[in-house]
Order: sequence, then structure tokens, then C-alpha cells
Amino acid sequence: MKKVEMKEEYAYEGMFFLVSRWEELFKNIQQDIKLFVFVLGIFCLFRIGFIIILNSYISEAATFQDIAMALYYGIRISLKSTGLVVAASFILCTLLNVFNKGAIGINLRYILGCTYISLLSLLFYARIPYYEQFHMGFNQLLFNTFNDDVHALFYTLVEQYKLPVRLLLTGVTALALCRLLKVWLGTKTYHLPCFSKWYGNIAFRTALLIIAYYLVLFIRFGGSMTYAYNIDWENSGVTKDEFLNEAILDDVQALYRAYTLHERIMASTGLDMDPQRMVEYGTYVAGHPVDSQKVDDFLKKEAQGGKIKKPQHVFLIIGESYANWPLLPQYKDLNIANGMRNIIAQEDAAYVPAFLPNGMSTISGIMGIVTGLAEANLYLTYLPESYKEPYSTSLAPQMKKLGYKPRFWYAGPTSWERVKDFTLAQGFEEFYGMGDITSQSGNVWGCDDKYLFQAVASGVDHPTPTFDVIMNISNHAPYTVDLEKEGFDRDSVISGLPDNVKEDQELIKKLGHFWYADKVMAEFIRDMRQQYPDSLFIIVGDHADRLNIQLNPSLYERYGIPFIVYGKGIDKNVFSKEVAGSHINVSPTILELLSPPGFVYYSLGESMTRGNGVGFNYGFWVTHDSIGKIGSDSKESMEGIKMTSALEENFIQRDIDARRAMSWWRIKNGKNMKIIE
Repeated sequence: MKKVEMKEEYAYEGMFFLVSRWEELFKNIQQDIKLFVFVLGIFCLFRIGFIIILNSYISEAATFQDIAMALYYGIRISLKSTGLVVAASFILCTLLNVFNKGAIGINLRYILGCTYISLLSLLFYARIPYYEQFHMGFNQLLFNTFNDDVHALFYTLVEQYKLPVRLLLTGVTALALCRLLKVWLGTKTYHLPCFSKWYGNIAFRTALLIIAYYLVLFIRFGGSMTYAYNIDWENSGVTKDEFLNEAILDDVQALYRAYTLHERIMASTGLDMDPQRMVEYGTYVAGHPVDSQKVDDFLKKEAQGGKIKKPQHVFLIIGESYANWPLLPQYKDLNIANGMRNIIAQEDAAYVPAFLPNGMSTISGIMGIVTGLAEANLYLTYLPESYKEPYSTSLAPQMKKLGYKPRFWYAGPTSWERVKDFTLAQGFEEFYGMGDITSQSGNVWGCDDKYLFQAVASGVDHPTPTFDVIMNISNHAPYTVDLEKEGFDRDSVISGLPDNVKEDQELIKKLGHFWYADKVMAEFIRDMRQQYPDSLFIIVGDHADRLNIQLNPSLYERYGIPFIVYGKGIDKNVFSKEVAGSHINVSPTILELLSPPGFVYYSLGESMTRGNGVGFNYGFWVTHDSIGKIGSDSKESMEGIKMTSALEENFIQRDIDARRAMSWWRIKNGKNMKIIE
């Protein structure tokens, strides 16, 4: 009798346990749903805030329908981002609570929610200045941060981007939202329905599991039940406004995009990298068949003959953030680029307006100019291969063969991006940085430009032919030059601004630093020309995409940089009107200008004296009359130039693929193609 009673007691306890576990599951699912709704609401709130704060970036062509579409697709893609924290909550809270008799801690879900909310708050306040700087949410350039000068970067964040204020706002916002979350999670939950018939209970619980399954699918595919209608960062740009397309991505999705793009570039996704294919790429770059397995043999060229009499001194100035748009006719009334405008107007100057930087950052530009290799996001300054010996395409050793002493001058610290070690390893005989320059003003990124150029001028040794590469820094945040002391005429700039930005003091300050950089460069060139009349000057920007008057500039205005050559023997016809280029064309152009006929040199790009027709970089291509995004069918005409005889897009893509592949292979795999028979 006792055994029967015990069996019944155990059966009753087992049934009670199962019922209580289902009750626990039902309760926890409700809490997970609350967390989901709350976090999704935060994503929507931050998206609306992002659009309101930066509403001036919305183009005039955008409509309320576009805004509504951006919010709708934004909710859909944020379902995925919200699912991350809810998945963690379900695993760590719901399942463990269901399968364990004792709760593992009623506050864990709240802690998870608060952690996620704090992260989202931080990303929200960081994304605003990031978009103002790069016209994107977070992108692959974010990964350069890990290679940058931490002290200088921190100083810039504090001075230019008001880091303490943003951190305070982050804390206040996160605290307020976390308190709301606590109240929200504390609201009433409902008990598991109990039906009089056993099959009613089974039907309800089965339906609960089925609904949960399809809800997971709905979240996984961004508001769709199948992959065919899935939404992600690659297909979310559905509006005709670039800013609104960017607003669709929440900060988590923007970070995921940055990581994905970084990984793709690192792996050179999209290029056929097998050895046999490399021979085809090499043959294209060489322009003729080459019976060799060595990469360098495909990069070998012979100079057609010096275009000018060999000068005693050659100066290559890389202008920090020196974009091309201030040189365009419609911006002449800003008066911020009069120095270079006057040089371009000289009879012994030539100017290529269809020119692109190697990458999005200063170090990408330096790498492209110093090595002559295309941007492959491989961070040459940190690769052991770059320190074994100079690449055959590197400019300094080839200038040394022409009799010049190559020197590198940088206004910033020598430790930045290992720039000193890198340039010396790539053939420069001397390097001078901020610590070598006597200056009275500057910031953590370096000394003011005038002190840099004074040091270069005083270091010119007339009997010795020198090749000086000069990298300035003043046209860079946190913008600390005393503009009034330097003679900046604020009113002359304001008079050329559109009415809606005439009171924008921060913009005027940035334009003033562009003016300062242009002014000091022009003064240096003028002084050196007077002292050494036969000198050759090459001026090129390191990158653009930092400053524009227009909130939604054309691709040309946003990314274009100038390429200017000035000196005795140069004339307007040294480059044809159909020429275009990028940083990989700097080295061969200089070598063709200076070298005697038959001089052997190595380059990935073609000299613009030979009529190079395509320039490209990490994401864009340019010809003399058009510009477009790589991998996209869309293209734009150059400013004020009607597209007439632009090169065929198939040829452009072939040119880009071949030169990128050769660059990537040489950096990643070394000198040999290792052809497999």
C-alpha cells in the first residue's frame, strides 16, 4: 500500500515539475519579449534621433516617403540586431531557468539588457561625428584605429570631438534607459493557461513552440520568413538618398558591415588569385608577353626619355586632406586655394584634375606613393615583407639611381604608423619628423606647416641633388593653427559661402586651415623657385572626403584630389586632356619626366606622360570625363564636363583587377608567381 502511495506521490511530483517548468518557460518568454520590444524601440529611437540631428544631410530630392521607407527598413534590419541580446537572454536566462529548479538570478536579464543599452548609447553618440567625417556609419577604416598613435588619437577625440561631453551624454542616456527597462521588465506577466482537457494543454503548448520557431525565422531574415526576401546591409539601400540609406543601418549592423568589408578586402575577395590567372594579369600590366615567373619582370619598363632637363632638386609635397574641389571654378570665391590656383595658372605648370587617392587615409596615400603599389588593405607599414628590402616599384631607390638623395619630411611624430621605419626600409636615406623640427606651435599630430617647410628649406644642400618628400599635417583635426595670427581673412571666405552656412563657425575654421595649408605650400614653392630656379615641384593630396561645402557632394567633389607638376621645362601639354590617375601613377610619372631614354624602372601604374587613362583606388575609378563606384553600374560625369569618349567599363574593370591582383600578390606572396605546370 505504501509503495502505491509512493508511486502516486512521485508521479504527482513529476507532473507538478513539468507543469511548473512550462509555467517558468511561459513566464520567461514573456520577459524575453519585453526585452525584445524595449531594445527594438531603442534602435528606432536612435535612428530617428540620427536623422533629426543630421537632417541637413538629407538631399532636396528626398521625400517624406523616402524617410518613411528608411524607418520601415530600419525596423526590419534592427530585428536582427535586437535578436542578438534576446538570444543571449533566452539561452542564459530562459533555458537555464526552465531546466534548473532554482533560478540562476533574476537580475541577469536586466544586466544583459543594460549592457547592450550602454553599448548602443555609446555607438549612437560616436556615430554622429563619424558620419560627419566620413559620410558613412562605421566602415572598414575603423580598423585603422588599432594601428594609429593612441595618444594623438585620444587628444583629437578630446579636443575636436568633445569626448568627455559625449561620454557624459552616453552615461546619462544609458542610465535613463536602463531605469525604464527595469520598470518595463517589472510589469505584469501572465500565467500559463490551463485547460480542462489534456489535449487543450498540449495544443496550446505546441502552438507556443511553433509560434516561437516562426518568430525566430522572422527575426533572422529581417522581417521576412525566407532568405529570398531577407534584408541585410548589402541590400538595404532602398531610398534615393544616400544619407537615409545610411540611416537604415543601425550601429550594430554598421559595425558588422565594417568587419565584413575589412575581411573581404583582407582576403581580396572577388579577384581570381591562382598563379595562371596572375600571368594573365601580369601580361596585361606589362603590355606584352613576358617569359618569366617573377612578378617584377612584369613591372619592368623603359623610359621614353626625359621630358625636362634634370633639375638639381625635386620636391614632392603630399598635402594633408588637400582635396581638389576648392580648385574648381565654382569655389574660387572662397579664396582658400589661391596659392595652388596661381601655380596652376603658370605657363610652366601642368595640372591633372581627374585624380584619386590610394585610400581613405593618410597612411594609405603614403604607402601608395612610396611603394607604387595599389591599396590592398594589408597595412604595409606593419608587414615584415616591407622591411626585408624595398619593393622594386618603390620610388626612393629609383630616384637614387638617377643621382638624387631621397629624404622624407613629416610634420608629425616618427612613431605614427611606423612611418619612419617604413620609409627608411623602402629606400629613403634620411627621415625628419616632428622631433627634428624647431617649432613654436602645433598639436599632438605635429608642428604647424610653416615650421615644417622652414626646416626643409634650411636643409636643402645645393651641391647635392635631393629628392624631398614632404608630408604636412595642419589641415587636420583638431585644427589648432592661430589663423588670425597667420593673416586669415575670415570675411573673404564667408562672402563666398552659401547663405545657409555663413554662420557655421566650425566650417569656417576648417576652411581656414585649408587656406593656411595652401598658403604655406605656395610660399615654400615660391621661395624655393627663387633660390633654385630649375627645381621641380609635384603637389598631390593624400586623400579627400573630409570636408565639403555641399552636404551631399558629387563623387568627384567628394573624393578627387589634385595632381600638379610645376617647374622649368614643364608646359601645359606634358599631359594630354584625356589623362587620369591615382597615387600609383605618381612614381612612373616622375621617373618618365626625369629619366634619360632607355632608363629601366619598375612600376605598377603607367606614367601620365604616356597618356594613362584610368585612375582607381579602394572603391572608385576615374577617367578624364567620368567617375564611378567599382562594382556598380552607376557613374557620374566630371564636374562641368560632358561624358563623351569615356573608356569602356569592361576595360576599366580589367585594368583595376589586373593592377590590384599584381599588387596583392607581390605584397602577400612575394616575388615569385609559383606557376603550377
